[in-house]
Amino acid sequence: MKMTTEEAFVKVLQMHGIEHGFGIIGSAMMPISDIFPAASITFWDCAHEINAGMMADGYTRSTGKMAMAIAQNGPGITGLVTPIKTAYWNHTPMLLVTPQAANKTMGQGGFQEIEQMNLFADMVCYQEEVRAAHRIPEVLNRVIEKAIRGSAPAQINVPRDFWTQVIDVELPQIVRLERPSGGAAAISEAAKLLSGAKFPVILSGAGVVIGGAIPDCIALAERLDSPVCSGYQHNDSFPGSHPLAAGPLGYNGSKAAMELIAKADVVLALGTRLNPFSTLPGYGIDYWPKDAAIIQVDINSDRIGLTKDVTVAICGDAKLVAQQILDQLSADAGNAGREDRKATIHQAKSAWLQTLSSLDHEEDDEGTTWNADCVTREPEHMTPRQAWRAIQGGLPKDAIISSDIGNNCAIGNAYPTFEKGRKYLAPGLFGPCGYGFPSIIGAKIGCPDTPVIGFAGDGAFGISMNEMTSIGRDDWPAITMVIFRNYQWGAEKRNTILWYHDNFVGTELNPNLSYAKVADGCGLKGVTVRTQAELTSALKAGVEAQMNGETTFIEVILNQELGEPFRRDAMTTPVAVAGISADDMRPQKSAV
Repeated sequence: MKMTTEEAFVKVLQMHGIEHGFGIIGSAMMPISDIFPAASITFWDCAHEINAGMMADGYTRSTGKMAMAIAQNGPGITGLVTPIKTAYWNHTPMLLVTPQAANKTMGQGGFQEIEQMNLFADMVCYQEEVRAAHRIPEVLNRVIEKAIRGSAPAQINVPRDFWTQVIDVELPQIVRLERPSGGAAAISEAAKLLSGAKFPVILSGAGVVIGGAIPDCIALAERLDSPVCSGYQHNDSFPGSHPLAAGPLGYNGSKAAMELIAKADVVLALGTRLNPFSTLPGYGIDYWPKDAAIIQVDINSDRIGLTKDVTVAICGDAKLVAQQILDQLSADAGNAGREDRKATIHQAKSAWLQTLSSLDHEEDDEGTTWNADCVTREPEHMTPRQAWRAIQGGLPKDAIISSDIGNNCAIGNAYPTFEKGRKYLAPGLFGPCGYGFPSIIGAKIGCPDTPVIGFAGDGAFGISMNEMTSIGRDDWPAITMVIFRNYQWGAEKRNTILWYHDNFVGTELNPNLSYAKVADGCGLKGVTVRTQAELTSALKAGVEAQMNGETTFIEVILNQELGEPFRRDAMTTPVAVAGISADDMRPQKSAV
């Protein structure tokens, strides 16, 4: 069949149902973008490529449907590095389209030239460069298939001089593989261990959400009366209202979850790679059970046994594996200590919820007084925990929320619960600042009838705020964005207080900036709130306005209390040896 190379490219996109592209328009992709409208493909022209990639991540994580990220060759493509690595660690299948400088000038240091394959080698599950024009549809089809199979971004690199050529090719075949279901012997052993367990605990990870395994996780938990701890930033991997839901592990997570998993004699790590940061001690509890049998289920065999000793290793889809384990449990599985275990779960949860509902302030480490001083220095300002309690009162039950990285967002890790999967978007283990705003835009594009709310601290929001210039256009969706204002890089400031003697280098933000006024200047609605009642009311009003097509930015004025440091495990107090003096500075001579 005769067609142009750009027609072949778009026809393969249509075969796979890829309806949305995110990026900034550039000359290298204009032969493609020119025919997007005719193909029913929407191109979202963003303010910055980093935001474009995070929008694509938010779209896919909230819908399960793949999107593509596109940019101009060279500097446009370099802008996609951070979001693509973020998507990689979020297990987000994504098509990364990188138009390359022309073959005829590559290597000559031409305009907007860079080694784009090398750039993304560590960011994608698969990458391939088109070597001949007639191979464009074949390569694109394979890259898309690899992204789906690897549940991660995959890259196609296309020299720009391959466009507008006429080729004679057949469109490639789509080949879908069954997801792996684990080894029979391993599943049998896992079922035996769980059947004989006195205190089984399930740890539900991203694979439970991605694989649609939440009902199967519920069935296993109920059969065993096992508490279910959610993985770090995967609060939506188990229904929060369920009596067996213990909450998330990890940084500022659920103390109840940590106490319960510490008691485990068997842990079923379902759909999780057990990232080491996700299981660091919290609240002074080194909770990972040292003597428990660990059953790790992950679709990626490379991740099994990488960070924790594993008793049974199962490479497979969380849903398929959970179903088989459930079928093979003994008739008396879960009976040992069942009633005592149920009582323990209830007591731990109740105690934690009571604690969480009464927490108003962050604790200081011994020898420091920053948080205590904040209370007296800014008595009229809300604390972060007061803000999060107020937010809980204004969140719709069916909302999708996104959270950024940073101290105030991290304090809120233990608060949100969800009844369904694909409701909680967080930066994940790559941890980029600036994720909360663009990802919630992507979620709204994918789920236009669902209320969405993004959360970010003022530092992180500043990284992605240029997308305020995009969101107000008529064809863009309305969202609600909450910005915590404490005028500091909180995580780094807490580190400085604990290990660098209050030497605040680079931690202070502009107190005269108002994001609410910036929103007004962009033709959007900006609101500033200072009390819990104002915050709850503004959030409810913002969501209502959103569903009527109006975007609202809610600026929340907080005191400067700081939560637990991110990396207590990685920080030590430096020791001066040679010493540093300003007298040693030798200024350079100016060239002018």
